Amino acid sequence: MTEIGLRPSPISATVNFAAEGIQHGFLRLPYSRDDSAWGSVMVPITIVRNGKGPTALLTGGNHGDEYEGPIALFDLARSLKAEEVRGTVIIVPAMNYPAFQAGTRTSPIDRGNMNRSFPGRPDGTVTEKIADYFSRVLLPMADLVLDFHSGGKTLDFLPFCAAHILPNKQQQEKAFEFVTAFAAPYSMKMLEIDAVGMYDTAAEEMGKIFITTELGGGGTATAKSTAIAKRGTMDVLRHAGIVEGAVDPGPTTWLDMPDDRCFSFAEEGGLIEPVIDLGEAVTDDAVIARIYPIGRTGMAPREIRAGMNGILCARHFPGLVKAGDCVAVVAIVDG
Repeated sequence: MTEIGLRPSPISATVNFAAEGIQHGFLRLPYSRDDSAWGSVMVPITIVRNGKGPTALLTGGNHGDEYEGPIALFDLARSLKAEEVRGTVIIVPAMNYPAFQAGTRTSPIDRGNMNRSFPGRPDGTVTEKIADYFSRVLLPMADLVLDFHSGGKTLDFLPFCAAHILPNKQQQEKAFEFVTAFAAPYSMKMLEIDAVGMYDTAAEEMGKIFITTELGGGGTATAKSTAIAKRGTMDVLRHAGIVEGAVDPGPTTWLDMPDDRCFSFAEEGGLIEPVIDLGEAVTDDAVIARIYPIGRTGMAPREIRAGMNGILCARHFPGLVKAGDCVAVVAIVDG
């Protein structure tokens, strides 16, 4: 486990994590600001506890412009009954609550990216303090962590549930069992561009079973992507033995992101023209997008080419890109 330090967290919970039954409350973080000298950031949380059993930590809004997770978890928080549970379900629909309120990827308070702020600091920024509380209090309680993501305003994904390739193969195998139970249309063996500071990494280093999703994008949710999130959550809880009922996973296509050839980046900014749509087959070195300079007419576009065979599983969204932006992600169909 990562050393967090001895300074206490400034966050206090208005719920009792040891109490039986259902509690709706807040993680209250004091935050002095211009319009409220003794104000607070109030992160909503629900605890459903019934006897002995595993603990699942369910989170959304790690990035504030990704909505399937918050929709599924706000709905679950109001509908899950204590008598349906054996163990504990901790529900935080919007981890980075300031970002969620603003509809932005990062916090409007400190520009903090929650998913690059772990393990956090109790004396750091607002985002770091929230990350520290998760590292110090919530993650140690959990046996299983499900953290919802989608593409937000700048990416669009095939809908998939994912886990990481890990040094601990037993931990890895259990994670992929939960990915199978979630049964999104696609299931991913996922590679991160940069895993430093991620919630995923913090949980996995504690030995927790961690799974995540990418369920669409464009800064919105759809009826289909929301339904995937809701159904997948319940099947994960069933597979954990926290909620009764058999898991009957639907069909899924397994994908693999084996190395950095999956990613294509823009070297110049401009207007992007998609050449391949999500889910379509891609061949190595094929043109998958074109980027047109927008400063003047008559200029040839820069071609963006695939680095491997596979299918297009993610693309930049919406239409303008900057140098360094990820334009496309290709994954291999696994089996």
